[in-house]
Amino acid sequence: MIDFENQTDLLLELSELEEIAHSVTNREIELIIVNNETIKNINFEYREKNEATDVLSFPFDGDFAHLPLGTIIISKDFVTEKAKEYNHSNNDEIKLLFIHGLLHLLGYDHEIDNGEHREKEEELINKYNLPSSLIVRNS
Repeated sequence: MIDFENQTDLLLELSELEEIAHSVTNREIELIIVNNETIKNINFEYREKNEATDVLSFPFDGDFAHLPLGTIIISKDFVTEKAKEYNHSNNDEIKLLFIHGLLHLLGYDHEIDNGEHREKEEELINKYNLPSSLIVRNS
C-alpha cells in the first residue's frame, strides 16, 4: 500500500504507517524521506516558498481507485529536530507528519477548513496513541 523511497539514513517502521493509511484509505501512497535541502528545493519549485518544511503532500488529481492517492514527502531533518524538541521518538514524529500529509491527500486543508483537518488528525493521533499533532502544537 505504501511505495517507499528513503533518500536518507532515517529508520522507520513502515508497517505502522501502513496500518494508519489503511484505516482511512485503500489507495496506494508514495512516501519519500528526504533531507532539508531536497525538500526546500521541492517546496520552492511547487509552492514558490524558498524554505525547508517538515512535510509536503501532492494529491493525485482524479478519482481513479487503481491509481495512487498521492505523494507525501517528509524531511528527515525536521523529524529528528522536532522529535528532540518535543521529547518523543523519531518514529512518533514520522507518524505525526505522515498523518498530517495523508489527510491533505484526502482533501483536508487546515488553512481553509473549519477545523475538520484538526478533528480528523486528533482522532487518528488518539487512535494510535501519539503525542500532540502539528496543528495542535502550532495553535
